[in-house]
Amino acid sequence: MRPSLRMRRWIGWLAAVIAAVWTSLAVAAAPVVVLPVTGAIGPASAAYVIRGLQQARDQGAQLVVLQMDTPGGLDASMRQIIQAILASPVPVAGYVAPGGARAASAGTYILYACHVAAMAPATNLGAASPVAIGMGGHAPGPGDSAKPASAPIVSSSNEDTLARKQMHDAAAYIRGLAQLRGRNAEWAERAVREAVSLDAPEAASQHVIDLVAANLPDLLKQVDGRAVRTSAGVVTLHTAEATIVTLEPDWRNHFLGVITDPSLALLLLTVGVYALIFEFSTPGMVVPGILGAVCIVVALYGLQMLPINYAGLALIALGLGCMVAEAFLPTFGALGVGGIVAFVLGAVMLIDTQTPGFGVPLPLIVSMAFVSLAVILLLSSMALRARRRPNVAGGDILIGMTGELLELDPTDPNDPAAGWAQVHGERWRVHCDGPLARGDRVRVTARHGLTLNVVPASF
Repeated sequence: MRPSLRMRRWIGWLAAVIAAVWTSLAVAAAPVVVLPVTGAIGPASAAYVIRGLQQARDQGAQLVVLQMDTPGGLDASMRQIIQAILASPVPVAGYVAPGGARAASAGTYILYACHVAAMAPATNLGAASPVAIGMGGHAPGPGDSAKPASAPIVSSSNEDTLARKQMHDAAAYIRGLAQLRGRNAEWAERAVREAVSLDAPEAASQHVIDLVAANLPDLLKQVDGRAVRTSAGVVTLHTAEATIVTLEPDWRNHFLGVITDPSLALLLLTVGVYALIFEFSTPGMVVPGILGAVCIVVALYGLQMLPINYAGLALIALGLGCMVAEAFLPTFGALGVGGIVAFVLGAVMLIDTQTPGFGVPLPLIVSMAFVSLAVILLLSSMALRARRRPNVAGGDILIGMTGELLELDPTDPNDPAAGWAQVHGERWRVHCDGPLARGDRVRVTARHGLTLNVVPASF
């Protein structure tokens, strides 16, 4: 019995060793997925990161590296990314790289949410103060003191209350993330309230980040053997020799990034309206109508994903409507000019945020206004020229014209001087006020219904 018991123990130990070796080899073979996040954080960035985390989970990755270089972005998109990171069973390492990159504003929140926070040399993070979103609040300016002390005081108080609410909410949010990851919560709150920033060595010394890595392989070597807690439990990383897989944004992310550019959305909306104007003014062309409808639908899809100001959108719609009416009503520019003013005001107010990368440049607005003004002036000048042009249709234009007498009609007892003549390419019944013969040239002196009075052309 003893040899059998001893053999069983040896077999159990051998099985345990084999299982441990197999598990370590499987973990070591699991890839590391890299998601490059560059530019402003918006709907396209959020969709890309969420899809990338899901793909990393499906591929059995042991770590996802968010390689960031961002000036900030939209609050809603930032929160979507953070929620995906917190719910991810795969550990996520935020890495601000390459040298010269930054994780400002929304990027700082995302870095704090990651299981591992790292920076490359010559990078920085911070400046996480919230900007005006939603209500159009603004910081007091030099001219505010010259305003009347009645209604503007109420408005200023409302704006200050909104700003305080945004500040407290943002500070509490980043403090919660810092406490969750065991990082410097006091500095995180200062980054929100005072908009302070840190470079990589200072961030590491103040325990804002976990480590400084020169490059991606260096990062993987430093996190090798680190145990991190995810939504699925504690995970130990074995990344020193792991395979690196980079997931670049696909065509859907590129398309979403293009159409959620406020400038392009506004341009598509304007082009679509002008294409529909052309289609309605010249029915049957078909292509301008289809192109205009597609542009408008794509523009509206892009705008509905952005924090737009609906008052600005209404002004743009009013301005475009006035421009359309100008093309069909004889207002000689009045509606058009009013529409341009409404369009410019609406374009300035359209995007309800001061986030970098999400705004309509003023030069673009001015350029579109000048193009619209040129179109309005062209239509008005054409209308004025048409109004001053002499009549080219109707019976009155026949007076003074010459024609050829085709034949006399002596069979008419009521008018022995009646006949038929060719005038202005048409056959008319005529009354001759003088001696005429077939083939003579005649000139029209009057018209009575369908009969023309003519005289010899030599008179």
